[in-house]
Order: sequence, then C-alpha cells, then structure tokens
Amino acid sequence: MALDEILPLSSTLDNEDQDTDCSRHPRCLLRRNTRENRDRQDGNTKWLSAHYDPVASLYTFTQCITLADISGDGENRLIIADLGTGTYDMKLKVYKGTTLITENTIIDLPTGVVTFYMDTNEPRTPAVAVASGPFIYVYKNLRPYFKFTLPTLEVNALEKDVWDQAREERIDVTILREMLDGMRNEGVPLTTRSLRFLNLEVQDLEPFANVHKYAALKRQTVITCLGTLKKSMTEEDAISCLVLGTESRSIYVLDPEAFTVLATMEMPSVPVFMSVSGLYDVEFRIIVACRNGGIYTLKRGSKVGRICIELNSQAVGLVKAGKNIVIGCMDETLQCYSLKGKKLWTVQLPASVTTMELMDYKSKGLKAVMVALSNCEVLIYKDKYLVNTMKTEDIVTGMQFGKFGREDGALIMTTRGGGLIVKILKRTANFEEKDMAAGPPAAQSVKLNIPKKTKLFVDQTMRERENSVAMHRAFQHDLYRLRLTTARSYVKALETSNTPVSTSVEEPLKLNAHVQGIGPSFKLTVNLQNTSLSVPSLNLLITFQYDEKLYSLAKPQIPVPMLVPGLNYAFDTFLECLSDKGISDTLKVFVLRQGKSVPIITAVISMPVSETMVVV
Repeated sequence: MALDEILPLSSTLDNEDQDTDCSRHPRCLLRRNTRENRDRQDGNTKWLSAHYDPVASLYTFTQCITLADISGDGENRLIIADLGTGTYDMKLKVYKGTTLITENTIIDLPTGVVTFYMDTNEPRTPAVAVASGPFIYVYKNLRPYFKFTLPTLEVNALEKDVWDQAREERIDVTILREMLDGMRNEGVPLTTRSLRFLNLEVQDLEPFANVHKYAALKRQTVITCLGTLKKSMTEEDAISCLVLGTESRSIYVLDPEAFTVLATMEMPSVPVFMSVSGLYDVEFRIIVACRNGGIYTLKRGSKVGRICIELNSQAVGLVKAGKNIVIGCMDETLQCYSLKGKKLWTVQLPASVTTMELMDYKSKGLKAVMVALSNCEVLIYKDKYLVNTMKTEDIVTGMQFGKFGREDGALIMTTRGGGLIVKILKRTANFEEKDMAAGPPAAQSVKLNIPKKTKLFVDQTMRERENSVAMHRAFQHDLYRLRLTTARSYVKALETSNTPVSTSVEEPLKLNAHVQGIGPSFKLTVNLQNTSLSVPSLNLLITFQYDEKLYSLAKPQIPVPMLVPGLNYAFDTFLECLSDKGISDTLKVFVLRQGKSVPIITAVISMPVSETMVVV
C-alpha cells in the first residue's frame, strides 16, 4: 500500500479524536477504543502507524537514509543505501511513499548518503551523493552523473620492495606472508592487496599472488562518514560542499561543481560520526567523533582537529541540537556537552544505544533527540527530559525524521531484521512534559512576537549577504587589534608596576587604598598585604604623588614595618584640599623598597570633589 493512500487515513484518525456528532455511534466508539488500546499498549500515543513491512529486506543504518525532493514536484522521496548481504547486492533504492520506484547497484559497501545542490539550474533539484569504499557516486535525476575518487596514499617502500621480489620470484609466498605479517605487527599501514593476502588460507596464497603481483601497488583509503556544508548562502537550496571523513584520519571538503579538494584536515584518529554547520566561505564548525573515544572540532583555517571532549566510553551516535552536542555511548548513557566541551548532563539509559537521530520539527519549533535502544524502544529527549517512549516491533538500526510525501512530521525506521516502519506525528502531539527538576523558566521557550520585516531591514540583509566575507574579515581585524592593544597595555602596566598587585616573586604584595570624607579634609587609608606563603616583607616605604597646589598631606611618607604573610595592614593619613573652586585631581600611592626609586606596586585614586567649607 502506498503512503499516498495511507496519508488521508491519518487525517481521518486525527479528525476522529475530536468530538463530533457521530462520535457516539457504536461502530465509531468500537473503532476508536480499539485504536486507543493498541496505541496505549505500544506507548505510541503521539504517533500514527502509517506502514509496517517486516520483510522489506532493507539492511541499512541512519547514515545511509535521507529524505529529499529529488524530482522537483514538492514531495520528498525516501533514499536508502542498502547494504545487501554485506558482500554483494548493495543498492541505492528510492521510494515514493512506500513503493520502490528505482534502484541502482553499488559496487562496495555504502557508508553514507546525502543530498546536496551542486548548481543553480532550474528546476531546483538536489543531487544524491553515495559514499562507497574510496569513491563518491553522484546521481542527478536518479541517473549516474559523476564518480569522485579519493587521492591515493603513499605506499610503504618496504612493502613495495617485498612485492617486487615476489614478482621476480626471488621469494616464495610463505616468506612474502611472513614479511607482510611482520610489517603489520609493527604498525606499518599496508595496502588492501596485502591485507587481503594475509587473510587468505595457505592453499589460496599462491593463486592470489600469481594474479596480483604483476599489477601496480596502490594504497587507497575508504570513506567512513559523509556530510554537507553550505558554501556561501544559508538557504535550503543553496550550493553545498561535500565533507568526507576517511580511514586515513583525514577530513576532505570537496567543491560541488568541479569536485576538487578545497581543504584537507588531519585527525588524531579515524572519524566515525560528523556534524557540520556554518558556511565554508565565512565560518564553519565540524564536530567529529573518532574511534579513540574523543570528540574533536574543526574550524575555518584549521589543519588538525582540536580535542574538545574525552569520553569514558566509545561513541555510538552524535547529534548537534542547537548549541549542544548530544552523544550516545557504549556504556548505555546519553551525554550532553556544550560546544566548548563543558559537560551539561548525563542520562542513564535502560539499554544499549543502536542509533540516534535529530528530530527537527520546524513547524512547531521543536528540536529533540531520538535514541533507539536494543530493547525495541525509541526514546525522545527534549534537553535532558524524556518526553516520549515508542515501542517498535524489532530493534531499530536506522532512523530519519522529516518531510515524507505530503507529511511534515514523518519518521522512517529500518529494523535489524530488514523491516520498514513509517510513523506519522499527530498534529495534536504535545512534547511539553517535564519532571520537577530545576531548569530554565517556561517563558524561555515562548516564541517572541517578531515584527514584520521592513524595507530597511531587507536592504541591510541584502547588503550583509553581498558583503558578508568583507564584513567578517573587518570584524576579525578590529577584534585582533583590540586584543593586541589590551595586551600591550597590560604588559606596559606590569613593566611600570602600575598595578595594585605585584607580579614580582621576591615581593608578592597586594595594595588597596580608599578615601573617606566629604572635604575639605579627607582620611586616606592604605591597606597592604603580603601574599607570599612564608617569606615576610622588610624595609618597605609608602609614599604619595599629588598636586601640592591642590592638596596637602599630613604624612607624605609612611614607613612600613615587617609584613607577616597573610595579614592585612592598614595605614592612615589625612589629606586636605586647598582649593575651594570645586575641582579634583588624582593621587598616586607608591610602595617602594628603601634605597630604590622604582615602585613595587602603584595604586591610583580619583579624589572626589571637595565640599566648600562653611564658616559660621
């Protein structure tokens, strides 16, 4: 049954949930009660079961499923890269509704499927990119369009020499196998031919070597993860670049028009999950989960991934929800981190995670994380709160949420047994349930009443869009100048001791001075503290710098006794303002060592305006 035939049924079911005049009819009551009991047993009260095919023979993962309008008719198709048996029968399948409309054979195991716009031609239809082995297969209008091959890697000289000796029959296959096995044990990266040769049985070594030893030795890597990155515009149909993660610990960014490598970045380990955001021409961020249990971030201009998060267990799923990174781990936990790597919360799950997917329902402004577990459940988390639990007929291995056909909130799931499940989110579904734990206020999630766009706003938006690169560079230039000026001022203050805290190791002092009174007489209090752990301070002197025509100080110099570490010492003196014109000036307090003219620390006091003396 096609999804187009099922979708009207969903509207009928929604309408039946409302109180109508015929809702008291015995047949309607029986039908509604049966459906409600079935949904309550499954825990799927927020979802409509649109389709379930347990023998669809779809063996795939979340990375190999996507939804896109590849025909330009306004209806999204389901695109799946099927793993087949693992060794053969790998295919790219496209569904309209639940009907298979086309399929293309894939040579190697697929590791990712994405859709992207590679040109500005009309009508606006995206291309499909399939990552398989060392190749990217690009399909346009459901037909093969282009094949991109990853750059070849350098072959180890010792491995090449061993195969050359085998070709010249100077060594037999037994010695060849021993030498290759020794290189593998030493950590030498071998070619695919050598790895396959080492996995063969003894009787198969000779035929394999006779067939392949005369061919040129090549070392190619394979693609482990695939993503897209908008090039210069943020619109949904803007041109996008392909981002590839490879087994050789590299991240490549490909040009969508010429399919050339725009940028190459190295990783400390093999990338397995990837989340891409931003614009390539302006600023972008790539979050990568690697096999070593680390989460790394890459930005524009980066050559090597920077460690952001170190996990206690291996990651089995990564989702970027807003400004947070949500990671599912092998230790049956769901962990959330900020973009800077700060841990926000951890949730213990009832079973191990099989796959994860972002639930982005734009019409309701809902962003949640969907987690499939090995106990045939799908949990939906909004922040750290569990808002829905869904029961499935089999363990879910692949999920995709988005627009499917005419429905905006469709959930596509594939199971371990090869089944296909299609569910539709009810229009009356509410995901606002939360526990009573402390959290952000409810007003934080209320949408703002944004006014309509004015002509000035549109003009400014167009100007920023056309000059985005220049504006960003000017902002970065001014920011760098501000940081440089601040650093220079700080260094100058340290060199001239114009700070209330001493940076000297020999005299670690802290100075604090304040003025009391309304004038013309003021009381000046200087607090001095030795911040060292055990060494006292000796032979110190407090002196002042001021305008002698404006102020008169009772004690221009104050000798300081021995300062015991950790204690606060207060020194008082009186200051008198000599002017009645209502003006004020600054006064500097210096702490010096007797016999030296360079101060250890300095404090600057802004004197208040003195009140006029009233003579009665």
